[in-house]
Amino acid sequence: MSKLKTRAITASGLKVTTMGLGGTGLGNMYRATDPRVAHDTVHAAFANGLRYFDTAPVYGFGLAESRLGEAIASLPRNEIVISSKVGYDLVPIPPEEVKPVLWDAAPPFRADFDYSRDGVLRSIEGSLKRLGVDAIDMLAIHDPDEALHFAPGEDPFAHSRFREAMEGAYPALDELRSQGVIKAVGVGINQWQMLADFVTAGRFDYFLLAGRYTLLEQEPLATLLPECEKRGTRIIIGGPYNSGILATGPVEGATFNTKIAPPAVLERVRRIQRVCESHGVPLAAAALQFPLGHPIVASVIPGARAVAELEQNLAYMRWTIPASLWSDLKTEGLVDAGAPLPTENFRAIAE
Repeated sequence: MSKLKTRAITASGLKVTTMGLGGTGLGNMYRATDPRVAHDTVHAAFANGLRYFDTAPVYGFGLAESRLGEAIASLPRNEIVISSKVGYDLVPIPPEEVKPVLWDAAPPFRADFDYSRDGVLRSIEGSLKRLGVDAIDMLAIHDPDEALHFAPGEDPFAHSRFREAMEGAYPALDELRSQGVIKAVGVGINQWQMLADFVTAGRFDYFLLAGRYTLLEQEPLATLLPECEKRGTRIIIGGPYNSGILATGPVEGATFNTKIAPPAVLERVRRIQRVCESHGVPLAAAALQFPLGHPIVASVIPGARAVAELEQNLAYMRWTIPASLWSDLKTEGLVDAGAPLPTENFRAIAE
């Protein structure tokens, strides 16, 4: 069995494996996943050394948490770190009112934002029941920007629930942390700009950043990440493939931030891919390993909806990437000159 290395989330000793399993696939994101396949994927992750599993109530409207809970019921709980989230209230609705959303064949619920103390406590209670566990290790305030994906030039604060989150959800989670009920408090979000406010507004152990610090984008490098490093806030990178394009390459229909990639992004990825190919390295391998070059990035958590996808991600994590590839990307201006890079002897997996 491969053994994944671990990195710290808290000063008190909580660690996560450098690669975790993102839970959106378990929640039928875009298309339905067979329950047995979901179960087998979680077990394959554990068998291959993954000990960190991320989920959320809104992923499949409870489906992802339930499937993860069913799968880990036969695994040693004390070896597993689970992160989930608060901020959405799952409201039952009649089946005929179900509208097409990200989640295929999901239970009949709608998700309403609720960052109140009572809402947070209800959310945690529901998560515990679905997961079938007595405690959740890490809890993040979910989508205080209303899951906004904004384009260049648009206002990242156009949809902000920052105040609600800090006045309701944060004190509740902070109290649970102080009582030892949870081990880490975070924020899970699709942008970095609002995190620059969160990091100074409270004591956060981690931020789960979906994209934004990837092989394709390094905007938070100059502002957010140094502040996180100063305050001891770790980063977990969700969506390391920028929702698809860094896994598929610049093919027709490639997705970037859940939308069809625009021409400028396609061209940039095309150039990055050429450099990778010149070194005999798959684009996806470079994409998966790149964020871990930064000392405050604790884990990358690509989703996987089948064992084959999981095993492919693990193969990319094992891939030996020469230092010359990273230096060539910097020379061509395709990676920020100040980005810390994985060293040539970097290994996320200890063989």
